[in-house]
Amino acid sequence: MRAVGAWLFRNLCCLCEQIEASCQHDDVARAMLSDFVQMFVLRGFQKNSDLRRTVEPEKVSQVAVDVLQRMLIFALEALAAGVQEESSTHKTLRCWFSVFSGHTLGSVISTDSQKRFFGQTLTQILTHSPVLKASDAVRMQREWSFARTHPLLTALYRRLFVMLSAEELVGHLQQVLETQEVNWQRVLSFVSALVVCVPEAQQLLKDWVAHLMAQAFESCQMDNMVTAFLVVRQAALEGPSAFQSYADWFKVHILHPPLVPSRYRSLLTDYISLAKTRLADLKVSIENMGLYEDLSSAGDIAEPHSQALQDVEKAIMVFEHTGKIPVTVMEASIFRRPYYMSHFLPALLTPRVLPKVPDSRVAFIESLKSADKIPLSLYSAYCQACTAAGAKPEDATLGVRADPSCAEEPLGQLTAALEELRASMTNPSQHDVISAQVAVISERLRDALGHSEDDISVEIAKIQLSIDAPRLEPREHTAVDLLLTSFCQNLMTASSVAPPERQGPWATLFVRTMCGRVLPAVLTRLCQLLCHQGPSLSAPHILGLGALAVHLGESRSVLPEVDVGPPAATVGLPVPELFKSLLTCRTRDSLLFCLKFCVAAISYSLCKFPSQSLGILCSCLSSGLIKKFQFLVLRLFPEARQPLSQEDTASLSWRPLYLPSADWHRAALSLWTHRTFQELLKGEDAQLTYQDWLHLELEIGPEADVLSDTERQDFQQWAIHERFLPEPSASGGCDGDLEAACTILVNTLLDFHQSSRSYGRSENSDLFFGGHRGNECIISRLQEMAADLELQQDPSASPGHSPSKGHFLYGIFHRRLQGLISGWGVAASLQRQRELLMYKRILLRLPSSVLCGSSFQAQQPITARCEQFFHLVNSEMRNICSHRGALTQDITAHFFRGLLNASLRSRDPSLMVDLMLAECQTKCPLILTSALLWWPSLEPVLLCQWRRRCQSPLPRELQRLQEGRQFASDFLSPDATPQAPNPAWLSAAALYFAIQQVGEENVRTQLKKLDCEREELLVFLFFFSLMGLLSSHLTPNSTLGPLKALEVCAAVLECLEKRKIPWLALFQLAESAKPPRAQVLTLGVSPSTANRQRCPELSEPPLVVADTRLGCLLLRVAPDQHTRLLPFAFYSLLSNFHEDAAMREEAFLCVAVDMYLKLVQLFVAGDTSTVSPPAGRSLELKGQGDPVDLITKARLFLLQLIPRCPKKNFSHVTKLLADRADCDPEVSTALRSRQQAAPDTDLCQEPRLF
Repeated sequence: MRAVGAWLFRNLCCLCEQIEASCQHDDVARAMLSDFVQMFVLRGFQKNSDLRRTVEPEKVSQVAVDVLQRMLIFALEALAAGVQEESSTHKTLRCWFSVFSGHTLGSVISTDSQKRFFGQTLTQILTHSPVLKASDAVRMQREWSFARTHPLLTALYRRLFVMLSAEELVGHLQQVLETQEVNWQRVLSFVSALVVCVPEAQQLLKDWVAHLMAQAFESCQMDNMVTAFLVVRQAALEGPSAFQSYADWFKVHILHPPLVPSRYRSLLTDYISLAKTRLADLKVSIENMGLYEDLSSAGDIAEPHSQALQDVEKAIMVFEHTGKIPVTVMEASIFRRPYYMSHFLPALLTPRVLPKVPDSRVAFIESLKSADKIPLSLYSAYCQACTAAGAKPEDATLGVRADPSCAEEPLGQLTAALEELRASMTNPSQHDVISAQVAVISERLRDALGHSEDDISVEIAKIQLSIDAPRLEPREHTAVDLLLTSFCQNLMTASSVAPPERQGPWATLFVRTMCGRVLPAVLTRLCQLLCHQGPSLSAPHILGLGALAVHLGESRSVLPEVDVGPPAATVGLPVPELFKSLLTCRTRDSLLFCLKFCVAAISYSLCKFPSQSLGILCSCLSSGLIKKFQFLVLRLFPEARQPLSQEDTASLSWRPLYLPSADWHRAALSLWTHRTFQELLKGEDAQLTYQDWLHLELEIGPEADVLSDTERQDFQQWAIHERFLPEPSASGGCDGDLEAACTILVNTLLDFHQSSRSYGRSENSDLFFGGHRGNECIISRLQEMAADLELQQDPSASPGHSPSKGHFLYGIFHRRLQGLISGWGVAASLQRQRELLMYKRILLRLPSSVLCGSSFQAQQPITARCEQFFHLVNSEMRNICSHRGALTQDITAHFFRGLLNASLRSRDPSLMVDLMLAECQTKCPLILTSALLWWPSLEPVLLCQWRRRCQSPLPRELQRLQEGRQFASDFLSPDATPQAPNPAWLSAAALYFAIQQVGEENVRTQLKKLDCEREELLVFLFFFSLMGLLSSHLTPNSTLGPLKALEVCAAVLECLEKRKIPWLALFQLAESAKPPRAQVLTLGVSPSTANRQRCPELSEPPLVVADTRLGCLLLRVAPDQHTRLLPFAFYSLLSNFHEDAAMREEAFLCVAVDMYLKLVQLFVAGDTSTVSPPAGRSLELKGQGDPVDLITKARLFLLQLIPRCPKKNFSHVTKLLADRADCDPEVSTALRSRQQAAPDTDLCQEPRLF
């Protein structure tokens, strides 16, 4: 029998060689070979057959099996030896393998016999010549990937895959590995081919590996664990299109270990330890996981350095809020010391130029150092590096480029592999051919990019992408362009053969190849193409990239998030949603490109998945794309604004889009009227809401719009009044509520202004609303809606609101301000200032009745709108929008126009104006000081407006403003000696504004006239001068420079001291405004004239700090920042204090100590940095304004003053030092020592009798 088998084997080889040689009788030879194979399989693998031949059936069966085994062994050994292509052996094997098909065997052989034959063949392939050990397999298995396996062997595998199901293949593999010695090269190459060519087998392999791991721990079977490792490693080599990464699989098993019996816990511990070591080799060490990571989600572990940076930022944020070292950091310093020392501390101690005022990072580092959590050597090195960073700029790191010639060969191989895939697109539905070629592309891509096995095993937690300046290395740029070009070309080729739904899974497999380590480069290139070069792309490119976006959405569950960086939102974006950010709608070209891309992506998804549910379609598409398409169709095509009828619904065809003469207009309308698309729009996520529409409309610059001004106005009015206003709120509309529509518009406008999309739109942001002219069009719609809203109100109530409700705008402002971060930080202050400037601009563009109301009533002159506006001024605008102690000219004039308009509608206009302005003195004095500042330009407007309706003179309270301004002008005249009108504080404000126009050299001369003025006027003028001094430091470009401002303060203080008028209470205003606590200090009243000022004929009451009204009045004129910085102003005047006054005034020491301690606290908190002179101005300011120098002088002054003050001046020392003694221990000690001194030290003091 062996001789017969050998003879048949030799003749079969000759027959195969003859067939491949294309002989004359080729058809006959192939038929003979087919008959022989059928006979061998039939006789060798058919059970219970009654052959009834002269030869015994068992011998025939043995001969048949022997021949088939000889042929297979010959083939396997030839492949192992490295058979040369087109050699006689190669031709023989190619011919022999071609008969392994159902077409050859299925006609006469039962299915069971075929499966037994192919099962036996698979067993022989996996077990022949088992010479390699598992350790050899670990070292060499990358060479056994699908792309590197001999094509003849992969062809044989694929023929086996046709005849056996995925379950049978995996089950057979499992059985062979459990019962026999195997050839690891063939086993692992079979695994690669299995995951590449049989998608159903991927999950089966995962389940089997999980079973192996469970058995390994439950029964202590190390062989099962080795098998599991090898199988997973091999499958992972084929890339994300075929199997999850090796690192991801490792993390899952470490983070979610199986439950094992207690006696095997040591084995599990050893396994986890080894797994962690291997993950460290893969640069995904569990020990290097971040402090704030969610361990319940596998696949989210970032690289240690980037994760450490995130941990540092989060730890500093926690430290800012609590003032303590976070618990997680303390625990890491003890229990996770390798990560803490190797990654966290280096990330925290990154050298930088240290700020002059210590920030949160510095404080956090110092706290760790105090807690002995930073080694001294490391801290010392950090300090030295920071010093060096401040001394010279950092050296640029020179990137080392590879020799271009080294990259040509891998890129050429990648190009060739992509060309082969394109050739396969003539029949895109043949899954096995496509998947095999995609596996080859994955291998070639890895080589082209220089990725090692460890590189491809590392998972990406989050992709960092810079939309404004996306950059790629030349090698990455070339490789990604090859991929994207190939994808677009393949789509066009496949579309010429079959519609998307019949193109098979080629696109899905191709895109999965891009979802590994190359994904960041792919997204970066997409950013370059879509965001910066979109309008220049051709139709095939647009179609291909649109389809690519759909397939990326199909894989969204396995893709990392994308961080587009500041100033965008800190939350990462899913990859599909990234396209919403890449497709802008700002100019004519970008609008048309965005429309084409949306048409391509949505049309492709509907054609590719026609039978899928709407939920699956939505998951493949970005909701932002669907909304932008709706916006663009409605905006660009007026015919789309009409309601659709049942007859309008059209069918959708992919064919017109990929033709050279693609009609995008027709394609967009066809998609718009498609029944499935209209059904898709009913989903909540796909609905274009009123707010979405506003955001998109605000992005468009009118100067570059595809619509004319008239067309844009018509579209906006249609969209608001016909589309969104009547629409139910559940569908993104306003339920017919015009006030709700206005509210959404204002909120959206403000949100857009604060977002990054409105930045950089204009060099001069004052020229346009929010720096963007597009806002003006929307503001025009707001003006129209506000006018309609006024007409809809109940005529019995004040127009636009009920008397108690006020205007809806102020409610919006209040809610938004509550949501902003409070505090004196630079970022918080700038955000609040930006927000309030927008409020002001909105108010200026609406009728002035929004500020004052439409009419006044004598019994209630202050309307609800006035109350709301006063509150906004006192609480917010006073701090942000004030200018030299006053509001800006535009909002001041707007208020007074509204005041006169409302008053002129009443029966007695003069009375209404007087009542309103009288209320302003106590409720919003900043309005009056603002009117004084801008009176030269405000007066002509008010006179004209008043005289058009009334023949009487201006109301009395407006005349007071005239008189105050005239007094200030006359005061500065050389010969005039005017009498200041009442109220004194208003005259003082007018005089202060006028003094700002006087030259610095004439200030002293002009202010000598103050000796003749009333004491109250001098005190109030001193207050406004102090505010001016602080403003000159806070606003370097102010009209009143620091030196001139200091000169004015000194001159007024000199006059106060000369006339012995108390002024110290000005520095206790914050205390005076807190009832019911009363002070004994008199403000602006000298002891000698106290009785005279109690006379009833005086028009003003005595000014004492116990009168909280005056304290509140002054505080409402001054910004909070100025009030907080009064200690700085106090000690800026140190050289102007008279020694006898300091000894005479009992309260002087208490005030001086209080101001000093507050100044130190301000310095420690970093708040004095706002008044520090900028670089280069210290010499110009002659040393004024330096907080450190000021504190030093103040401290020396107090230490000299304390021993000389009488003991009665120390009565309030204990209270002053109650919670601030540690601010300056030496000063505190001196105060307490002097307080406890013997009383006879004061006997030498002359008693004060008056």
